[in-house]
Amino acid sequence: MPTMHKASSIKQNVLPDALPNFRNLGVTLRILLIVNGLALLQALLQANTWADVPLRLMQIATLLTPILLSGLLVLWAVQPWLNRLPYLHGVLAVNALVIMLTLGIYYYGGELYRPPGRDGAWFDTVRYLLLGALVCGILLIYFRWRSQTLSRALHEARLQVLRARIRPHFLFNTINAVLSVVRAKPWQAEAALLDMSDLFRVAMSDAQDLVPLRQEIELSRQYIALEQLRMGERLRVDWQIQEAPGDALIPPLLLQPLLENAVYHGIEPLPQGGSIAVVLLRRGDELRLKVENPCAPGGVQHPGNKMALQNIRERLALLFDVEASYKAESGMDFYRVEITLPYMKEEAI
Repeated sequence: MPTMHKASSIKQNVLPDALPNFRNLGVTLRILLIVNGLALLQALLQANTWADVPLRLMQIATLLTPILLSGLLVLWAVQPWLNRLPYLHGVLAVNALVIMLTLGIYYYGGELYRPPGRDGAWFDTVRYLLLGALVCGILLIYFRWRSQTLSRALHEARLQVLRARIRPHFLFNTINAVLSVVRAKPWQAEAALLDMSDLFRVAMSDAQDLVPLRQEIELSRQYIALEQLRMGERLRVDWQIQEAPGDALIPPLLLQPLLENAVYHGIEPLPQGGSIAVVLLRRGDELRLKVENPCAPGGVQHPGNKMALQNIRERLALLFDVEASYKAESGMDFYRVEITLPYMKEEAI
């Protein structure tokens, strides 16, 4: 049976301390910005005039650039090993790797870093060792602070997801739809009640960070079946999911709120109804999702605070940082949401 990728319960108040994911693009960009910012600060402190700053910065970059790039490469490679270590052991391991890289590059750089006739090689060795440990410590403290701050925000976001998952109008409309066919088509009413039970079971269960895409598709199909029971032929869905990998991992209840928004704000106000286009596909290391629905040109839509859509944006930012994107586009007679997130495959045991 497959296992979920880092699933976690909504009952968690604070995420445990963990090293940053050195394979995440957002983490890499932040490291580059912070380290180069510290290098600029050091150049300003060492310079005697403004004209001296670029020269000092180039001298610092001569040693900093190979250490920084090789360090990011090594940390990317050992990330699976770091994930298995307790937090404090991981901190020591990262510091040890950075210090060894610093001293190794300084030593094998030869005359580039130790000009002939220059005294103080031992002093330089200790200085670079301490600087490497200091910069590494600053980065780890920053990422720990950021993780703790985001963990509280993620907890609040999960609570909002739980409250906003299925709006009251959906519950009332579904019950009315079931009551309208319970005598004429009892088998259809029974199937609808089973679908509604599955939806609410997922809505009220402990939230997980990521679930398989096939589970989200099945849940969304059940939701559409319930709405079609109420709206009949006015509601149609064009499922373009042939290229969607079912083992991809996505945040739970990512697709269903988009469909609910499309039905409630797009299809329902149209007397003739309409068709919702759902596109799911993989392109390289990315998973792309698009939901597009027609809407009344200049018509009056149902009021709503779009809490579910804002919630999706927040969860994508919290879980994937800059590696995920959310784009909404509206025209005279359509509304489209496009989401791109990293392709993460479900792990099997």
